[in-house]
Amino acid sequence: MSTNSEETLSGAGWDASDHFTARSLAEEAGELLLGIRKGVGTTLLADQARREGDSRSHGFLASAIAQRFPGDGLLSEEGADSYDRLQRDRVWIVDPLDGTREFGEPPRTDWAVHVCLAVGGRAVVGAVALPARGLVLSTAEPQRASEGRPGPLRIAVSRSRPPAFVEGLAEVLGADLVPMGSAGAKAAAVVLGDADVYVHAGGQYEWDSAAPVAVARSAGLHTSRIDGSPLVYNQPNPWLPDLVICRQESAAEVLRALNATGVPH
Repeated sequence: MSTNSEETLSGAGWDASDHFTARSLAEEAGELLLGIRKGVGTTLLADQARREGDSRSHGFLASAIAQRFPGDGLLSEEGADSYDRLQRDRVWIVDPLDGTREFGEPPRTDWAVHVCLAVGGRAVVGAVALPARGLVLSTAEPQRASEGRPGPLRIAVSRSRPPAFVEGLAEVLGADLVPMGSAGAKAAAVVLGDADVYVHAGGQYEWDSAAPVAVARSAGLHTSRIDGSPLVYNQPNPWLPDLVICRQESAAEVLRALNATGVPH
């Protein structure tokens, strides 16, 4: 089992200013997206708003990062990948609009903006903006995870594409399922105490999990692959299909249950 200690504001290759920049960029991109979303149902169809949101948020983040950190690499869901990033120790990993489906369905709030800085393959700086909730969780001012509550564990799962294994996992754990949208929203739910576990397998990329993992680690939560191994970023293939985010005290139980259900990874 892998356990994670809280990241500090500075280390080899990053400092406090990076944390506050990540938070600022996520917040500004979120404000841009809120402006676009106002047009849904009036000047924009939902799919038009989704496309415009993805494009404009990516353009803003890519431009801002290039201007402020010309020596850093960038990996974005909406940008063409450049293997130049593999030569950089510092790489920004962003999802300009996580939860695109929910973004196009006002008044849903379970969509997000992810901004992460990975250094040496570790997600050490991150911000997850939940613009429709007026909330940004970040490593700049880490929010300690809420206390657990009595009763069954609550597992945050996709409302539209729940992985096939999750019902078996819930049965083994005696847990309840909590459907919601984006990966950022699910990770935030664990930090804020609205869920206890977020598990995914079979369909994610680095930009889906990097910022949520950085934020969850800074909140004192356990983060790992479903086999308990570390999450490593800025790989040649950005496919990173599985992760676990949960309370430290639940990690051993959750990982054992995942092993018992034979989840592929």
